[in-house]
Amino acid sequence: MDQIIPRPHLAPAPPPVLIGGVIPLIDISGFLAGTPGAAEKAAAELAWAFENVGFYYLAGHGVPKELIEAQYEAAARFHAQPMEEKLKIKVNEHTIGYMPIAEKAPPNAAAQGKKPSQNEAFFLRRDRAADDPDVIAGRRFHVQNQWPENLPGFREQTLQYMSTMEALCQKLVRLYAIALDLPADFFDASFKKPHMILRQSRYPLIDAADDKIASLVPHTDSGFMTLLPPNKVQGLSINLPNGEWHDAPYVEDAFVVNGGDMLHRWSNERFLSTPHRVRNVSGVMRYAIPFFCDPDHDTVIECLPSCQSVDNPPKYPPITMGDYALWFAAQRYQHMQNVKTPTAEEVAPGARATEAWKS
Repeated sequence: MDQIIPRPHLAPAPPPVLIGGVIPLIDISGFLAGTPGAAEKAAAELAWAFENVGFYYLAGHGVPKELIEAQYEAAARFHAQPMEEKLKIKVNEHTIGYMPIAEKAPPNAAAQGKKPSQNEAFFLRRDRAADDPDVIAGRRFHVQNQWPENLPGFREQTLQYMSTMEALCQKLVRLYAIALDLPADFFDASFKKPHMILRQSRYPLIDAADDKIASLVPHTDSGFMTLLPPNKVQGLSINLPNGEWHDAPYVEDAFVVNGGDMLHRWSNERFLSTPHRVRNVSGVMRYAIPFFCDPDHDTVIECLPSCQSVDNPPKYPPITMGDYALWFAAQRYQHMQNVKTPTAEEVAPGARATEAWKS
């Protein structure tokens, strides 16, 4: 790979479409079709989105509407099971399985004086065979999924959805590379077999008058990329850099996409990791199926060459994706809090990542 020489970055103009006057809508149909200049156009809009908002709407993605609707239906089928059935596959130390509504708030919520998030979730990672070397070795986050026993077709539908989303992310990372002034294939090797999580959540109604309770407390995501398919039941809002909360409305056929702390760290804080929350005061049950896509376990996350200079040195030490994922999960999930993890100083000297949103 040719040497990458950092250069002063000129922020591109805002994308032509801003949903609610705030969140960019980026259409990648031209990029996926190989239209000349489409990748550069989409990447410029992506750079603006992450330098100014931290979220964007993704249109022209090619994921069939029927597949998305079928996955929402699958999530509803899972959560409709009796509690005793769901608890048979309770979430484990690999963050795989069913997580009921917590009895107490995790550290990031408690730090904000909040009650536990009012949602239950079912987590799945890459599906692995029993003879997979990583499964045999019991490698962290590389074990077999836990699947419900009495939901015909659930596994097949979910694996089809996850493989479709993985393929989309592997294409999207090329736009991220261009947006960060890197060769288009810069992230390809790290996302050849990425970490991925499908979280299938159910949000009961909450009291709109109680500001101490949320469906999902304000937080930032841990990783590189989060994709939320179109959701007609409102509830998601984002905390803009100016401190204002802004609702993310439903947009037909458009995913809501955001970056997380890993992308923020990798880009030397050039790309935002924006706090967001969910409050289901819609009047109906709300389901969500966010898909998280991150570099593989052994990727070393260190300041990108295009995001540092003599005047802007790296702000974080190198760390593997696996070590960071383990540390982050221990901060967020009650079932992980007794698992040995890297210390805050190992993750970020001076505990840089332990402000209220990220603690």
